[in-house]
Amino acid sequence: MDFTFTEEQQAAVEAARAVFSGVVPDAVPSPALVPGAVADDIDRSLWAGLAAGDLLSLTLSPEHGGAGLDLVALCLVLRESARVLARVPLLETCAVAMALQRYGGQELAAELLPGVGRGELVLTVGANGRTGHDPAELAVTARLDSSGGEAGRDRIGGDGIGGEGVGGEGAEEAWVLDGVQSAVPWAQAADWIAVPAHTTEGRTVLALVRRGQAGVTIAEQVSTSGELFGEVRLDAVRIGRRELIEADGAWEWLQALLTTGTCALALGLGEAVLAMTSEYTGKREQFGFPVATFQSVAVQTADRYIDLRAMEVTLWQAAWRIATGGGGTLPVAGDVAVAKIWASDGVRRVVQTAQHLHGGFGADTDYPLHRFHAWAKQIELSLGPAAAHEEALGDLLAAHSLD
Repeated sequence: MDFTFTEEQQAAVEAARAVFSGVVPDAVPSPALVPGAVADDIDRSLWAGLAAGDLLSLTLSPEHGGAGLDLVALCLVLRESARVLARVPLLETCAVAMALQRYGGQELAAELLPGVGRGELVLTVGANGRTGHDPAELAVTARLDSSGGEAGRDRIGGDGIGGEGVGGEGAEEAWVLDGVQSAVPWAQAADWIAVPAHTTEGRTVLALVRRGQAGVTIAEQVSTSGELFGEVRLDAVRIGRRELIEADGAWEWLQALLTTGTCALALGLGEAVLAMTSEYTGKREQFGFPVATFQSVAVQTADRYIDLRAMEVTLWQAAWRIATGGGGTLPVAGDVAVAKIWASDGVRRVVQTAQHLHGGFGADTDYPLHRFHAWAKQIELSLGPAAAHEEALGDLLAAHSLD
């Protein structure tokens, strides 16, 4: 296998490192010291920096002002963002934008995507359903209403949520959404929320809902990492037909993007934690020697290095197949499942070993390791248990011959 990145992908990494170089994990209060969220908004200055560095438009096509790169490039940038615990909805915004560009209508894409690339619009997605245990698309219903009504009376304005009517006045049809999506990342900061839903015919669709429109309420939730999430409740929310993506496979493809991007976050975080641990054990002395020279310490850090390399190779395999449509013995879901297995278990093992080798110092709230631990736990919860992914992989192996 050739894992060499293209010049464009390497340039994206360099641009990301330049933007993230000034970010420090301690920019907000510690999640261990505040009862609620660590902040009530995303890092807007960093968001502006990402836009100025053309990183928000990285995967958009040139017709929408982007560079036309793929998921591999996005994962490279996400990896860099996780190394500094960047408090921005980079994954959610880019993944929803990619799904809209691939499966959505040209008119809506032309209106939204240039603003996304310029950092003027923030997108997020409800991918956890009502409880986090059931499929997200089953938490919201979508029914077609031909009676007209107020669907789409607020057209996109300069801030992405005001103006004169998205669906156009006099729209004859509207989709009506009812249900709840829980733990929606950065929901209060988002201008648009992508919501998977199921129709009365049992089809899965993807709705784009404006945060401030009638019938949308957001209740505050706080993630394990201390970030502000939201429970998004939809009560007879009416949207125009063009704001509903009905194409087969759109939600499944968006899910694959989100999962693979989360694996990239796990990899970047794990690499930062291992580097932090190596630096600490190289300086911390016992019995007159650095603890890094002790055999038990060396073995543990070597094991975690192997975890990270396995996380890396499985991530790029999944991202490559999604980006290129490359074939394989199993469907791409198999590669995504393997990446999730390694990322979910691997990031947990890396931070646990780091805490152990740091001793009591690792729990000191004046030292950043505890923040990485909280973010790692949030990533692990987001990905779900490795055992569940192993079961899914087993089902795929049973259903597909490897001959």
